[in-house]
Amino acid sequence: MRTSGSVGEPPTLAIAEVRLTPVLIADPPLLNTQGVHQPYTPRLIIEVITADGTSGIGETYGDTRYLQLAAPLAAALPGHSVSDVNGLFTLAEQVCTDPSEVSDSVDVGGLRGVQTADKLRLSVISGFEVACLDALGKTLGLPVHGLLGGKVRDTVDYSAYLFYRLAEHPRGRGESDDWGAALDPAGVVAQARRFADTYGFGSFKLKGGVFPPDEEIAAVRALAEAFPGRPLRLDPNGAWSVETSLYVARELAGVLQYLEDPTSTTARMAQVAAGTDMPLATNMCVTTFPEIEEAFAGKAVQVVLSDHHYWGGLRNTRELAAICRTFGVGLSMHSNTHLGISLAAMTHVAATVPNLDYACDSHYPWQSDEVITERHVFTDGRLTVCDRPGLGVELDRAALADLHRRWLDDDGTMRDRDDAAAMREADPHWTTPPVPRW
Repeated sequence: MRTSGSVGEPPTLAIAEVRLTPVLIADPPLLNTQGVHQPYTPRLIIEVITADGTSGIGETYGDTRYLQLAAPLAAALPGHSVSDVNGLFTLAEQVCTDPSEVSDSVDVGGLRGVQTADKLRLSVISGFEVACLDALGKTLGLPVHGLLGGKVRDTVDYSAYLFYRLAEHPRGRGESDDWGAALDPAGVVAQARRFADTYGFGSFKLKGGVFPPDEEIAAVRALAEAFPGRPLRLDPNGAWSVETSLYVARELAGVLQYLEDPTSTTARMAQVAAGTDMPLATNMCVTTFPEIEEAFAGKAVQVVLSDHHYWGGLRNTRELAAICRTFGVGLSMHSNTHLGISLAAMTHVAATVPNLDYACDSHYPWQSDEVITERHVFTDGRLTVCDRPGLGVELDRAALADLHRRWLDDDGTMRDRDDAAAMREADPHWTTPPVPRW
């Protein structure tokens, strides 16, 4: 096991301490095919402190299984160099044993397809890699995008992320907001107008798989009428059969920019792709490098939604982008329920990728909590790429302590995301729908 920095590197680059802080952040009652978001969702904040006191921060999923893997990696890192990010993978393989009870069910935290121990480990490594790059950038006086080869754009486009949603969480739990319910086309359009007016977003993605397909087709058509010429996307998270997917593709031909994960599995996606000219996107069947060959060779997807949490960090995201460019597959960026650390990391790596073909997703406007001192501000649907050293964000320790206290005070029901359990608060008979749902 490696326990020290590389030969010839200054001792100030050695990691002296690692801090893991699980938090619970408020989440609105957003609907998806599996249920509804819980009132609070877990995230993990990772902080690495070098020998000279420089602090680097990262963020990833905070569910119990991720914490089980993060703890031994954190314990093994003191003495490791922040510049040796390749070594994180070797170290993780040595010390991160498989978490208990890893299932073959869909990972609800990102609805990314089947959950495996390797995928969990990559998501944990991603947070540590970002923290190391943040610390290294601060030490060298370089922004993270400079460590990744330099930016090719000064701003990054983001898309409005629309959801069917309840007005409030079942039984009045969680934090309240003024968004109201969105359960029909009029509600979806009203939500989109607010996103456009407040943040300037020019493209819109609707999370589908909630209502029968004809109702969601009507919502997309209403968006097209309200925002003529704007790029639109629909993502039912694999809720449809091949036949239903082809039906929706026909009905929305010329309306959608792309259709995201209409059906589950690469084989089914390939069947849909063979029957339509509409581009198909995914963040479910292509989330690791071994999954690329089948999908690309079978022409199952035309757009991959990258996510540095899935792929093991920012450098792996750039490798994915290069592969997509080689095979002529489009590239966008997936979002989970995240805070500003992750959004900063997303923006840095997006700035370095030449073939970022579509605006990136982001849940960020939905999140009211924050652990950095200044919230990110979207202008005309874009974020300006930060040129300050590291990620360019600073930890708000008081806010972090408050959100960690919420995690400590929780009775355990919110420490693992479970959209079906949250839905049972409203409907005691709710069960996770079978796939395909329609």
